[in-house]
Amino acid sequence: MRDCDLAMELLEKEKLTLAIVKDGKLIFKSYEKGIKPLYTAYEELVELNGSSVADRVTGRAAAMLCIHAGIKELKTKLISDNAINVLKESNIKFEYDECTPYIKNRDKTGMCPVETLSLKAHNINDLIHMIKSFLESIKKGN
Repeated sequence: MRDCDLAMELLEKEKLTLAIVKDGKLIFKSYEKGIKPLYTAYEELVELNGSSVADRVTGRAAAMLCIHAGIKELKTKLISDNAINVLKESNIKFEYDECTPYIKNRDKTGMCPVETLSLKAHNINDLIHMIKSFLESIKKGN
C-alpha cells in the first residue's frame, strides 16, 4: 500500500485530522483542528522529507508548509483554490475530494485567519513567523 493511501486509511479509521506516513510507518498523527497539527509536525519532526500527508482541510498555509518540508504526496478531503495554485508549482502529487475558493473560519463567516495570513506572507519564513504568532495569541486567549 502506498504511504499516502495508508495515511488516508488511518485518517478515516481513527478519525484523525492529520496523518503523516513515511516508509510504511505512521510518524505523526493528530486530532486537533486548524494549522496547528501540521505546524507542530513541521517544527518538531526531524525528517518530513519524502513523507506522505493525509489531511482533512488543506489551505494555502498548509500547502506552503508541505512544500517546504519536502512532502512528496498529499491527500485531502477539502482544499482551497489558493492551496491548489501553490501545489501546482511544486513537485508534490496531490489529490482531493472537494475544492473551495478559500478555507472558511470556524464560524463560517469569512476566510480562515491562517489562509488570510498566508496570502500576506512573502516567503516561507514570513509564514512560519506569522503562524507561530497566531498560535501563541490563541494560546493566550487573545
